[in-house]
Order: sequence, then structure tokens, then C-alpha cells
Amino acid sequence: MTRPNRRNRVRQPRLVQIRRARKEDRQTIWQIFHAVIAGGDSYVFDSNISRRKALAYWLGPKTRCYVALSDHGIVGSYILKANQPGLGSHVANAGFMVSPSARGRGIGRAMAEHCLHEARRLGFRAMQFNFVVATNRTALRLWKDLGFKIVGTLPGAFRHSRRGFVDVYVMYLRLRPVV
Repeated sequence: MTRPNRRNRVRQPRLVQIRRARKEDRQTIWQIFHAVIAGGDSYVFDSNISRRKALAYWLGPKTRCYVALSDHGIVGSYILKANQPGLGSHVANAGFMVSPSARGRGIGRAMAEHCLHEARRLGFRAMQFNFVVATNRTALRLWKDLGFKIVGTLPGAFRHSRRGFVDVYVMYLRLRPVV
């Protein structure tokens, strides 16, 4: 039996705990948010967004915010909300951010699985991602692994910081049977 070499081995977090965000988490959430959007490769936010505006979006009154904790403290955050108000409020939407220093350790997957569980628990019938950047291979692989399907393509809808205009996907997963 051969042992996996360091390159092929997936670094799993020792322990990931996910809980609702608290007031005292705001600074760390901002640090992760700012680090993620600085790359200009996965989120539409202007890299010069103010801390106040970023946190107002991420911790808005209609948004449930969660944090992922490992032995290194808060290493990620996600939000869960209704994709649309009123007659579209049964479809969830979410956004995920993992600290660059914690990538590749299963944090994103742990948050995604937690999010799907929460969405079902809260009564959402489906989840939709409106704007998955086509060059974000890690996210695409994860969402497909979890059963999401690409239901639409928005040609050239994202202005990638290095690749120029790239496609965006709309992805969808039914959480409950249609009745």
C-alpha cells in the first residue's frame, strides 16, 4: 500500500465548529471579507469598499451570518438569506468566504454542508447562486459535488481582475420535493 505524498493529501481541519456570528466577530469577518475581495476574482464588490458598507451587507437585517472556527480561530464566514422577497422567499441564497490562509483545508465544504442543513431546517425549498464566476474552479467543483446544477450562463458578466470579462453561472439545487 502506498502512502499519499504531501502534494496529494488534502489537509483537513482538525475541528471545524460553525456558529451564528456575534458582535465581537465583526473585525475578523471584515478581515476575511477584505482579503477575499482584494483578489478581484470571485466577488463583485469593489476592493475599496468601506468596512461599514461591507459589514452592512454581510450582517444585514435579513441575513443570517455564520462563522467557521478552527484551532486557528475564525477561518471563514457565510451568509444565508432569501434569494428574493415575497413570492420568491422560499428559495435561499448564500455567500461564502474562507480566509486565504485557511484554504484547502475543507472549511468551505464544511460551511456549505452546514448551510444546506440550515436552509432545509429553516424551510427553504431550494437554493440558488446568482453569480458564480466561471473561473472559480474550486467553488464550481464544490457546488457540483453537492448536487447543484448550472441552470444559466451570463456571458462576460464578471470583470475579472486578471482575465478580463468572464462568464458567470446561475446554479440551483432543489432542497425539498415539488408538491
